[in-house]
Amino acid sequence: MQPDSEFLTPEECLEVDKALLTSRDKFSARVAIYSLRSLKQIAQASGKTIANLDSTQIEDWIYQDESLQGGIDNEFKKFFSKLVIASINPLNQVAAANGSPIEELNIQQVVAWFEAKAKSEMQSKN
Repeated sequence: MQPDSEFLTPEECLEVDKALLTSRDKFSARVAIYSLRSLKQIAQASGKTIANLDSTQIEDWIYQDESLQGGIDNEFKKFFSKLVIASINPLNQVAAANGSPIEELNIQQVVAWFEAKAKSEMQSKN
């Protein structure tokens, strides 16, 4: 866990904020970045790969994450756990696009994927 108990580090926030994304896409990118960091930590602590983590392990981690303790109730943590689990799908897509396992992804790759996806969606609307 992060020593400063923040949801995202200032560097992670900066990467998302400078991206050309809608507010909705920035939210999704932020959740994916938090999820990536958390999934890496869960996998390392359990000695498993991210692909082999189960939803119970992920939910337990979310419930204990210090950055989600201040005034957040268990219903929100349950909801947020589902967001983290759901973010495995886009993270798998980012990994496939970069030809690497999720464990090797970095923040810049995640943000770049969200930007490319948003750009593609905008072009398909035109």
